[in-house]
Amino acid sequence: MEVELTKDYRFEAAHFLPRVPAGHKCARVHGHSYKAEIEVRGPVDPATGWLIDFGVIDEAWGELFKLFDHHNLAMYVWRALRPRIPALSAVTIWETSDSKCTYRGT
Repeated sequence: MEVELTKDYRFEAAHFLPRVPAGHKCARVHGHSYKAEIEVRGPVDPATGWLIDFGVIDEAWGELFKLFDHHNLAMYVWRALRPRIPALSAVTIWETSDSKCTYRGT
């Protein structure tokens, strides 16, 4: 049996977009209330009855959160978590309540 788990994290961060046209509102440093979704997919371990302990995801995220440079967050999060969570299938970063970016790796 294969399952998919998703763990959400919320954080505040500021950024700007350096390549937008002059006068664009996102050229200025501004903040967002971000939400990150970390998705793990794989087979259920018959011995434990689960795919992964949520604590493993929490620990990996906690270390990563301390290092954010706020540049291409979805890819950054993926590259940092993938070595520690081999079953990682997607990372979604929500910039606002209706705008998100999902990275599924390569």
